[in-house]
Amino acid sequence: MASLWQRFRAIFGAKVSKALDRAENPSETLDYSYEQQLTLLQNVKRGIADVVTAKKRLQMQQTTLEQSVVKLETQARQALAGGREDLARQALERKSGVQQQLQGLDGQVQQLADQQEKLVANEGELSARIESFRSQKEVMKAQYSAAEAQVRIGEASTGIGGKMADAGAAIERARAKTEEMQARAGAMDELIASGTLEDFTSDKTQLDRELAQMSSQSQVESDLDRLKQEVGKGDEQRQLEGGEDTPPIRAVPSEEKAEGQ
Repeated sequence: MASLWQRFRAIFGAKVSKALDRAENPSETLDYSYEQQLTLLQNVKRGIADVVTAKKRLQMQQTTLEQSVVKLETQARQALAGGREDLARQALERKSGVQQQLQGLDGQVQQLADQQEKLVANEGELSARIESFRSQKEVMKAQYSAAEAQVRIGEASTGIGGKMADAGAAIERARAKTEEMQARAGAMDELIASGTLEDFTSDKTQLDRELAQMSSQSQVESDLDRLKQEVGKGDEQRQLEGGEDTPPIRAVPSEEKAEGQ
C-alpha cells in the first residue's frame, strides 16, 4: 500500500510540475520575486525604525534617572546640613536604586545600538543585492521577450504555430473538397453522356438524344455526299473548258487511296 501511495504521489507531483511549467511566465515570476525582496527590505527598514525608537525611549528614561540621581544627591546634602541623617540616608538609598536602574538601562541601550548597527549593515547589503537582482531581472526579461518573439516569428514562418497550422489544415481541407467535387462533377457528366444517368433538368429522354444523334450523323453524311457531287461537277466543267488534251480528273475512292498508300 505504501509503495502504491508513493507512486501516486510521484505521478501527481510530476503532473503538477509539468502544469506549473506550462503556466509559469518567467517575466511574471521575476517581477514577483523582486516584489518579495522589496517587501523584505521594507520589513528590515521597519525593524531598524523600531529598534531606534526603543533605544530613544530608553535613552530618555536614562536622562530622567540621571536627573533623579542628581536631585537625590542634593537632597541628601541638604538633609545632612539640617542635621537629619535619617533623611540623608533615605535619599542615598533611593539614589543607589536609581543608579542600579541606570546600569541596567545602559546594557539595554548598548544591545539596541548593536542590533541597530547589524540591521543597518544588513539593510545596506540587502539593498545592494536587490538592486543587482533588479538589473539582472530586466536583462533576463528582455532576453526572454526577444527569444519569445523569435519563436513566434519562426512558428509563423514555418507554420508550426497553432494559428498557422489551423490555416494550413483549412487550406488542405478546402483543396481536398474541391478536388472531390470536381471529380464528382466529371463523373456525373460522363454518366449522363453515356446514358447511365438521366439529366432531369432536360425535357429529352435518352431515346430522344440517341435519335437526335443518329439524325445528326445522317445529316452529316448527306451533306458530305452533296459536297462530293458538287466538287465532281466542278472538276468536269473545268475539264470541258480546258480542252480534250487535259486528262480528266476523277475522284479517287477512299478504298483506292488506302491501297495506294
